[in-house]
Amino acid sequence: MRPGPGQAGGRAARLARLGETEGVALWVLHVDLDQFIAAVEVLRHPELRGRPVVVGGDGDPAKRGVVATASYEARAHGVHSGLPMRTALRRCPDAVFLPVDKAAYDAASATVMAVLREFDAVVEVMGWDEAFLALETGDPEGVARRIQQRVRAVTQLDCTVGIGENKLQAKLATGYGKPAGTFRLTHNSWFDVLGGQSTDALWGIGRKTAAKLSALGIGTVKELADTDPYALAPHFGPTIGPLLVQTARGLSPAPVEGTPYVARSHGCEVTFQRDLRDWDEVRGEVARLARQVAADIAAEQRPAVRVVVKVRYVPFFTQTHGHALPAPATDAVPIEEAALAALDQFRGRRPVRLLGVRAEFVKPGRTGT
Repeated sequence: MRPGPGQAGGRAARLARLGETEGVALWVLHVDLDQFIAAVEVLRHPELRGRPVVVGGDGDPAKRGVVATASYEARAHGVHSGLPMRTALRRCPDAVFLPVDKAAYDAASATVMAVLREFDAVVEVMGWDEAFLALETGDPEGVARRIQQRVRAVTQLDCTVGIGENKLQAKLATGYGKPAGTFRLTHNSWFDVLGGQSTDALWGIGRKTAAKLSALGIGTVKELADTDPYALAPHFGPTIGPLLVQTARGLSPAPVEGTPYVARSHGCEVTFQRDLRDWDEVRGEVARLARQVAADIAAEQRPAVRVVVKVRYVPFFTQTHGHALPAPATDAVPIEEAALAALDQFRGRRPVRLLGVRAEFVKPGRTGT
């Protein structure tokens, strides 16, 4: 395999249907840029190399806001994405705090994804800092190293590459290769690597689901894999229950899709420097955010089918509720009405520190809700 100017049509279509493989040279690679946002900032400010860097909000840790990302030096002090900026300051007072610069990260990400498309593979972009590649090769580690070398030569950014026989395996393999390494996870090594770990080590299983599984006497990946898939249906539903067991067995039928990445939603949120205690004021802010979101999606000419409102109460408890639109729309009036209808679903009237409004778009290939 060598970098090429484009993707082979018939071959790409075949590779896009990759799922499980047995003894053949079809592989899925997961490319994940290391500490992406922080790394972009260090490239812009070389004097920060080796120092703890925290990116979030407007860069002022004295104000309310959350960490978007932290460099490895800051992570060593317990700073991580989603942490309140003030907490990050307490944990790492020597850190350099920087504001989020979306345009810079968009540009860096676009360059990286263009590099990945030089390779003879199906490329599925998953966001700013990660992508899956489906390809045919007898030396996936060799391809992974060439990808790393090429990305670094063009962008000066490091990436980790996970290798698997499907997307699930490749995604989890990446965690074992960080930073800037490679790791292969296959059907043969699956239980050796993951069998004894908690179920929340799996992609798509969070702490709440893991807790529910634990209450059923299922604590590890191997125990979940050994469970009758239909025994979980009464607890998680007829689709999710069997899917959890399938995931624990390292199986993933999801193909690598080569279609261009398109955001599924667009939102706006604000963290208030003083708590909002008057819910008439909360209602006014939600209406304002909804109008802003409507203006943005009208410019993109992408109609919304559902509006979701996020409320973060004091001190840091977050809830979301959504409301479907009667018809796809970009107009401010129906989007504002849907946002306020979603807000009416909140029963708590406690002080509020953050509000967000998100418009969810029509899915590709569909025309309505």
